[in-house]
Amino acid sequence: MNAKPALRPQLRIGTALVAVAREILGEARAALADKKLGDAQHIHDFRKALKRWRALLRLLEPPLGNNAKALRAAARGLARRLARTRDAQSALDALADIERGGGVLSPRTVATMSERLHALKRRRERATLKPALRRQMRARIGSAERAVGRWMLDDLGFDDVAGSLTDTYRRARGARPEAWKQAPPEALHELRKRVVEHRYQMELVESLWPKFGKLWVEETQRLRDRLGTFQDLAVLTRLAPPHQTLAHWRARLKPLIAERQARHAAAAERIAGQLFAERPKAFRRRISALWANRGAHS
Repeated sequence: MNAKPALRPQLRIGTALVAVAREILGEARAALADKKLGDAQHIHDFRKALKRWRALLRLLEPPLGNNAKALRAAARGLARRLARTRDAQSALDALADIERGGGVLSPRTVATMSERLHALKRRRERATLKPALRRQMRARIGSAERAVGRWMLDDLGFDDVAGSLTDTYRRARGARPEAWKQAPPEALHELRKRVVEHRYQMELVESLWPKFGKLWVEETQRLRDRLGTFQDLAVLTRLAPPHQTLAHWRARLKPLIAERQARHAAAAERIAGQLFAERPKAFRRRISALWANRGAHS
């Protein structure tokens, strides 16, 4: 089985990045084409490909300029249209997290809430993933594939890539809240977006130092998961006010959500402290040295 496209010293930078772009877009197209998948899996797989695509475009914004910005804006628009279908699943995931934490909800209560959330999820999927939107999604992929065919990246060097990787690292590092315990969900959601970008960009250079690179990506994913679960719990909160799906259980859910969010925020703070301990300049020197060393031995 062939390895996924990535940056390697023996390959031209531009050629490798075009291969990565095409692989991501192929993944997005496959997510829509697989008739064995239900709507929920179509949406999940397509949204995952969009996140990888947007992270790559952020990396390539300096050399591609407005072209990358326009493609990223189009992908962001599609992601927003699909986001509402994710909320019900996020709430289900949050409910499962409360159970794992030893929540005091009875099995009957959990089953009733889950039933309502599954019904909400099915309604939103049917309302969202209609033929017109599927056609638009395929059209966006086609436009992006044509754009990739016009990319001029022959002069791109690793210094350019290292600069973009460092910019993303700096944005993620700077998005950490000063007071984690008082941080609102919006602040941690913003941090999570920056962490997702960093996580997918670091996959491109993971092969430069396989053991440490794999660990770095795994730790970034752990941070993403903690922040994601915090956000799932925030979604559950939004479904509990009067006249919402889970309004009946609001009083019981509120303290359980607060306790779980506090645990995830504390864990995220520890991981982020380790992951972003280096200053951006030191981070850039490290990845540049790794590239140079692998190039000398390839």
